[in-house]
Amino acid sequence: MEIGIQFYTLRDYCKNLDDFAESLKKVADIGYKNVQISAVCDYEPEWLKEQLDKNGLKCVLTHTAAAQLTDNTVQVCRNHDVFDCKNIGLGYYDFSLVKDGVKYEDFKKTYTPVAKTIKENGKYFMYHNHAKEFLKLDNGKVILEQMAEDFAPDELGFILDTFWIQAAGGDPAAWVEKLKGRIPVIHLKDYAYNENFKEFCDNIAVIGEGILNFDRVFEKAESSGVEYMVVEQDNCHDENPFDCIKRSYDYLKSCGF
Repeated sequence: MEIGIQFYTLRDYCKNLDDFAESLKKVADIGYKNVQISAVCDYEPEWLKEQLDKNGLKCVLTHTAAAQLTDNTVQVCRNHDVFDCKNIGLGYYDFSLVKDGVKYEDFKKTYTPVAKTIKENGKYFMYHNHAKEFLKLDNGKVILEQMAEDFAPDELGFILDTFWIQAAGGDPAAWVEKLKGRIPVIHLKDYAYNENFKEFCDNIAVIGEGILNFDRVFEKAESSGVEYMVVEQDNCHDENPFDCIKRSYDYLKSCGF
């Protein structure tokens, strides 16, 4: 398995192309070789390829805007061809058990054709969980479990997020094992108690500085076919994000990655 960095962590430093380019250089200087591109400024796929090549980086996944996925599916695939990225991710869906338009059946209806088109164009559609995917449907199954049943493994993969599984009361390592074979990329986030807790993101911590049992996560990831473990820290609590991702990198290197 290889490690990488999710650029959502660095979104405030990627609001224009010059800053985005500098951020790519900085993560390469830390030692990261793999990136997920998400929540950055607009860019042309040729520009991204040039910057990745320049810094010795590989894009292993994106989070792509929902409107692009539904309205321009084939073009999204062609853009990913340019910078040689197989995995195309949806970062969020506002699931509700009661609100029309965002119920599970709405998701299934909207994204089944998207998943099939992405597969037909040689890419892999992947979904990133938060906590709402652990809401229970009328049949007693949580949404994430139902998604795994309704979508074929070669049409939908999962970007399992260790923090959000923990926040929802689940066991991150157990879910990695449960979805074996369809999680080429996972998000590594640590969970730490914060006495000033206001919302879940206040509890996100540098890898190795929280309570998650990453030894178990690593063990299950290895046996479940995970290729990339990508560091993400939504909230750096007024610390410099580059300092945070450096500490996460150092921790993961100390674990042998």
